Amino acid sequence: MDPRRTSRRTFLGLAAGVPLAGAGLAACGGTSGPSAGSSSSSGGSSGGGGGEASYWSLSGPPGEPIRRATVDRFTKANPSTPIKLTLFQNDAYKAKIKTAIGAGQAPTLIYGWGGGGLREYVKAGQVDDLTSWFDQNPAVKSRLFASSFGAATIDGKIYAMPCETVQPIVLYYNKKVFDKLKLSPPQSWGEIMALVPKFNAAGIAPFSLGGQSRWTNMMWLEFLFDRIGGSDVFKAVVEGQKDAWSQPAAIEGLTKMQELIKANGFIRGFSSITADSNADQALLYTGRAAMMLHGSWSYGIQKSQGGKFVADGGLGYMNFPPVDGGKGDPSDTVGNPAQYLALSSKASPGAKETAKKFFTTGILDADEVTGWIGTGGVPIVNGADTQLAAAGADAPFLQFVYGVASKAKVFAQSWDQAMSPTAAETLLSNISKLFQLSISPQQFATNMNAIITQ
Repeated sequence: MDPRRTSRRTFLGLAAGVPLAGAGLAACGGTSGPSAGSSSSSGGSSGGGGGEASYWSLSGPPGEPIRRATVDRFTKANPSTPIKLTLFQNDAYKAKIKTAIGAGQAPTLIYGWGGGGLREYVKAGQVDDLTSWFDQNPAVKSRLFASSFGAATIDGKIYAMPCETVQPIVLYYNKKVFDKLKLSPPQSWGEIMALVPKFNAAGIAPFSLGGQSRWTNMMWLEFLFDRIGGSDVFKAVVEGQKDAWSQPAAIEGLTKMQELIKANGFIRGFSSITADSNADQALLYTGRAAMMLHGSWSYGIQKSQGGKFVADGGLGYMNFPPVDGGKGDPSDTVGNPAQYLALSSKASPGAKETAKKFFTTGILDADEVTGWIGTGGVPIVNGADTQLAAAGADAPFLQFVYGVASKAKVFAQSWDQAMSPTAAETLLSNISKLFQLSISPQQFATNMNAIITQ
């Protein structure tokens, strides 16, 4: 999912500039990137002498001040084993970290999003297996959302420390539009399809969609596959099973998707609308569209840019509903389960010990948890809901996100993050064609099966 140019990976970082307790909700999700940023640094070399460790991450709000403060607290408490933090702009980090790792000059701590990118590091022997360390430090693992470890786990072994916040995909709806037409939010796929003609008859688009960005389309398929066949459907793809995209549940999901498109379920011209411009979200809060499937960071954007729409109680939100007769668990969700820190295999023994101490006493300490909540983020810490309840007007939404993430039996990682960069680009290209109705579900499956092992 790295071929994300200025798509969600970049967008998540850029959207983070949204003010409010919405800034955190606006993102932190998916781009690795550098363009020289800031902070003290010992460069790449996996830490300086002795027990000094190096850590590269992202600059910009809302995460930069929180990351800086967390590292500063740790270094102040451990002056003989400091961590040198270097921050980079989102877009550039991806290329910078790839070059550094390839040259054996990676920082001790490698920031990322797990999944396909982490798998590439594991295959090349560039990051350490942390499984035994977590076994020896059960309190560290049990403190975090169990669902956050999925994207850190490769072939049954844990290769990264989950950190920061959770960002599930949410089905938003405009309460005012629903009330005006005396309609209720959909509780099943059948109800979604039944609402489509009703909204169209009223001159309101059933769903907003920034289809030009492609990953926005992908979210629909992620939920349909899960709700119809359960989490094992996409798991078969990740595991490289032959013809995994041709599973009956997959074909059914692709078919239902095109049925919604053919029924005019989306705003007219959706393929020319970009999510990066937030135009898709504007369609929702202005009442031109009734519903929208988007990331939890959208809440902050709508609160910031939608006038009094959120403050006046106009925004509704829910988890994606079940598909009639489907096998999937309706508590399952998809999105960014967390962010992740992998440990460079090239780091010195002293630097690795410092990093592990940081995992134990620095990452998501009480002050960091408070910091993320203050930006409107939901930290991946069990029990943080008590603090979320005191978050003022944003508390209901933050508690909703916490509930979705902490109760999900499966929190699937976004497909393009779970897959290799090459396969992700092919996926996004074919999803675009599927939504434009230029290929059939069977053709989509054939095209994707051809690159199943990439």
